[in-house]
Amino acid sequence: MKPGKSLWKVSVATSLEATDAVTESLARIFNVSPSAYFDLKKGTTLISVYETVLPPGFQRSINDDLKKIENCGLKTSPGRISISKIRREDWAESWKKHFKPVAIGKGLLIKPGWSRKRPRKGQAVVVLDPGLSFGTGQHPTTLFCLRQIVRYKTSRKQTASLLDLGTGSGILAIAAAKLGFQPVHAVDFDPVAVRVTRDNARKNHVLEKIRISRGDVSKLKTKPQKRFDVVCANLISDLLIAERNKITAQLNPGGILIAAGILKTEFSKVQKAFENCGLKLVSARTEKEWRSGFFA
Repeated sequence: MKPGKSLWKVSVATSLEATDAVTESLARIFNVSPSAYFDLKKGTTLISVYETVLPPGFQRSINDDLKKIENCGLKTSPGRISISKIRREDWAESWKKHFKPVAIGKGLLIKPGWSRKRPRKGQAVVVLDPGLSFGTGQHPTTLFCLRQIVRYKTSRKQTASLLDLGTGSGILAIAAAKLGFQPVHAVDFDPVAVRVTRDNARKNHVLEKIRISRGDVSKLKTKPQKRFDVVCANLISDLLIAERNKITAQLNPGGILIAAGILKTEFSKVQKAFENCGLKLVSARTEKEWRSGFFA
């Protein structure tokens, strides 16, 4: 893209609970990675894509997908579609106002590519730019997962393995690889997410340390050849509950499950489901509409 060339910005304002579904819809329609800005006070998300050329019939496709998402039981309101044209310079500067470096304890620093913030001694660094990935460490559920990964790694000297289910931008898998987890596997059903994860892993120089694949959680084996010390499942509650046996089957004896992406009104059902599989809730955190926990 030439400097100064204009971009089309297409955004959908939706509810927190429909964020993942609408994000996947826009990724499919535009074949690019959407970005999301969370307004936790209002309980809404603004999901946006940026393109130089808009595909024909995209508005009808978005509206059709919003209806399908509603029919699946997720509220998409306000469901408002907005279209605007912006200069590339304005687009870049707007991201710089919203996305700041995030430190996860003393062990990890997540920052955008334009940030000059230097890590502490011994602090691993993950570089992710908004607009190029599904997750940049700003969302409460992602932050919870990152904190648990850092705590787990710093509390153990031996090498640990990690499985990231629903990897999105690959942020959790990349962070794990930077922290020394080995092996690290990242899985997502969305081919766009798989491509984005590979791109982000390459930019962070850990592509060779992560096995990235497209996969369906419902197709996980109950007797896998490989089990993991840590399983991150940042998924919607319905999927967590429906596939609880297959998800827990991926854990090594004594391993931990980090479950996130759960609305606080639905967390008790998820907790009960995994406790019925023999796990115990060790810690949980609620932030606005979201509640996340880790089980052992």
